[in-house]
Amino acid sequence: MSDPALPRRPTLDLRAFTPARVALGRSGASLPTKALLDFTLDHARARDAVHAAFDTPRLIADLDALGLAVTEVRSRAVDRSDYLRRPDLGRQLEPDSAQRLVQSVSAPCQLAVVIGDGLSAAAVHSHAAIVVGRLLQSLAEDDAVAVGHVVVASGARVALGDEIGAVLGARMVLMLIGERPGLSAPDSLGAYLTFAPKPGRTDAERNCVSNIHHAGLSHDEAALKIAWLVREGLAREVTGVALKDESADRAPRQIGTSSPG
Repeated sequence: MSDPALPRRPTLDLRAFTPARVALGRSGASLPTKALLDFTLDHARARDAVHAAFDTPRLIADLDALGLAVTEVRSRAVDRSDYLRRPDLGRQLEPDSAQRLVQSVSAPCQLAVVIGDGLSAAAVHSHAAIVVGRLLQSLAEDDAVAVGHVVVASGARVALGDEIGAVLGARMVLMLIGERPGLSAPDSLGAYLTFAPKPGRTDAERNCVSNIHHAGLSHDEAALKIAWLVREGLAREVTGVALKDESADRAPRQIGTSSPG
């Protein structure tokens, strides 16, 4: 007995479920003009996101509206060109910034939040302060977790959070950073959590919540995932491959409606 034939669905249906470039059609042996122009526009947006200036005063004002005191630092990358050519410099604090952090420390803390420009300042401008606001509300529930320090870092790579967290004496560091732009999402934010941060930590020792943007993971969903990982990471004293994200067991909900800025 033969299996019943599977229902056929036109490839065009896929376009309703993804922003990826599928079922673009063709004109002769080439792409249609509209598809080519759309590709060129999205490529330009991705390049612009990589080179966009980091508006730290705007971000600090948004965080101040949440009642957070912010310390501003930068990496050893002296400019954007240096940052793109020398990823290692983006993982190290500039000496004056390290000294400023040392002077800001009064006591060790549970959680330090670092917000870095990364490869898309546009992502940070659009999403970081909103995610932080939602996260503060989520962390205040049940067994409250206090945010001890908030740091805004220019010229930052993910691992810069390790040195910052170590200087601050944080049990855990959360790095919110602009992700590498794609052709469908030039403003995607990533969140990286590291328990017992110190220089030399590897990516296997971090948890990542990625694709936070309007067509991806929502601000509320991201905040709930991050809060779950913070609580469980602190309780189990581990992050990375040893901490599986099981936050999906807790249904997403609306945490808040207001946004800074």
